[in-house]
Parts: sequence; structure tokens; C-alpha cells
Amino acid sequence: MRRRRRPRSPAAERYAAKAVPDARTPWREAEWLAVDLELTGLSHDGEIIAIGAVPIRDGVLILGESLYALARPRRPPIREAIVVHKLRSADLIQAPPIADVIELLLDQLAGRVPVFHTSMVERAFLGRELSRLGVRLPADSDTEQLGRRWLLERDGTAPRGLSLARLAAVLGQPGEDPHHALGDALTTAKAFIALATLLDARSPQTVGTLRAAF
Repeated sequence: MRRRRRPRSPAAERYAAKAVPDARTPWREAEWLAVDLELTGLSHDGEIIAIGAVPIRDGVLILGESLYALARPRRPPIREAIVVHKLRSADLIQAPPIADVIELLLDQLAGRVPVFHTSMVERAFLGRELSRLGVRLPADSDTEQLGRRWLLERDGTAPRGLSLARLAAVLGQPGEDPHHALGDALTTAKAFIALATLLDARSPQTVGTLRAAF
């Protein structure tokens, strides 16, 4: 017997209905959304406890539309995670559940290309939450990979790993509040704009070329 698909939420329907820019779209004509997460831990049962998101339109930051939200987890953050992001169970007790926060993020993501730094982490945790709502993340741009591509073109060599703080320093940008979801999302957004501009000066960049960075 065929299982009936659970109805999507209104935010999930809006997200699914709004197309991501075509791969041939010049990068400044597309909208992007830099996203960062804080987690209870990196293991398979880790949970999202904070989301920061900063939109990019016409190649500039849209700070007035930024999103920062905490989410209440089912299990407390592990000690190692608290040392990094400073979010304790007491800070999260009044926060909404992650399902409510994902609804907010879906409205931000609709029609935009996601931008992450070291995207495999964000894709794993966000992808799991979105799949519960019957939607998927589109292909993203990864500023770690873009940074390595730019350094390889500039210097002929690139490090195997490139932290967000190191990338900001190489670009000559001040880093925002580290290990804070909105601070790291803003650092990621600024790095993305800088890298896209630098690469575009060498050859015209599109949504497709910035997604397939390395």
C-alpha cells in the first residue's frame, strides 16, 4: 500500500515553490544566503541550537533581513561544544523547538542559493531537518572551497583546509564574533562577496561556477 505523503507546512510549500536561480545566472543577479549553525555536538545525534543567516542581494549584504534564532534541543549540549559556542542548557530553555526555527529559515532560503563555510557540516544537519518537512537543500557555495580556489589561482598552491578565521585574515577582513551563529554567518557572507568579486575579475562568475568551486 502506498504511504500518503504528509502535507508540507506553509513555509515548506513557499520554499519548494520558489525556484533557485539558474546556474547560468551572473552571480550578482542571484540572491544568496550565508548560513551558520551551532550544535549540541558533532556526533550523529547532535542537534542544531542556533542558526544565523545573512542575505546577499546585488552583491551586497542585506543586514536588515538577517536571521538569528536559538532552538531548544532534546538533549543538553556536550561540554566540548559549550566551551566553543558558550550556549548552555539554561540559555536554551525558553527557545522554540528546532522545527519552528527551520520554518523561519525556509522563508529566508526560498529562491536563494545557500552559502556555507565547510558545507558538509551544515548540509548534514540542515538536510536532516529539511527532509522531515519533505524538502531538500539546493546545491550550495562553500567559502572554504572558493577560498582554496582563489589561493590556487593567485599563488599556485592552496592549503588542504581553510578555517573561516584564516580565510577572513587572508582576505584582510575583520572577523565577526567567532562561534556565534550570526557572527560566523556574517563573516561567511563577507568572505563570499570578496571571493566572488576577486574571481569575477579574472573571469565572469555565475551561480554555477561559484557552486562548483573546486
